[in-house]
Amino acid sequence: MSKSKVLVTTIISAVVGLFFLFCLGWTIFDHYGKKTSDMRSTEATPIKKDLANDFTVVALGDSLTRGTGDESGKGYVGLVLEDLENEYNHKPIIHNLGINGQVSEELVQQVKQKEVRRQIKAADVILLTIGGNDLFQKGQTLIDYDSQVISESQKKYMENLNDIFKNINQVNDKATIFLLGLYNPFIELDDDLDTNRIVRDWNNDTAEVVAHYKNAIFVPTFDLFQLSVNDYLYTDNFHPNKKGYRLIADRVAPLIKWEDEKR
Repeated sequence: MSKSKVLVTTIISAVVGLFFLFCLGWTIFDHYGKKTSDMRSTEATPIKKDLANDFTVVALGDSLTRGTGDESGKGYVGLVLEDLENEYNHKPIIHNLGINGQVSEELVQQVKQKEVRRQIKAADVILLTIGGNDLFQKGQTLIDYDSQVISESQKKYMENLNDIFKNINQVNDKATIFLLGLYNPFIELDDDLDTNRIVRDWNNDTAEVVAHYKNAIFVPTFDLFQLSVNDYLYTDNFHPNKKGYRLIADRVAPLIKWEDEKR
């Protein structure tokens, strides 16, 4: 073969080789590059779910419902609403009727009020914190520790809790009621007063009452604070701080989303 033919053959082979390399590179880019780009686009613009325009949350109870101890003022109720806003297209309607220092006997009377009953009737979800003031009585229960007194308070609280649920369901038995259990802010006194057992017994009996109502769910919080309670308490050593309310909201919000998807 002459030198010129060898040169022509080499050039043609090189051109053909480059063409195939180009085609291979284009195929790889088209397959993987485009797929990655599409995934990034999907992650950047998540599709929000629909939520009824009049989806209503009524929050009842004590200072935890008011958000006492949270410097931002949101409390767990405000944080839950933020989570729902991020998840859905519509902002839920909220009626926060919590009262600082409220005990169960007072809540029994509150849910009988005409305006409160009107708001309960429109509710899709009812958030409820109650019982902490019945049990601890601003710490006096531990100062004047008497197991018989605690037992009587517990029995009276369970009666009031039944009355609260019955009154709510008379107006609206379709709304889902989330009752938050108690955490133990006095866990460091446990060696002397067995506070963990007291709170656990209180929560167990509360959960038993809740179990009698099909539209009610008991939401435990005891475990959230158990291992490092001081990290999640406000300076009054009783109410949650911002991080503590975040823990509670992270437990409640997914339950509301799950309940909504069941509707």
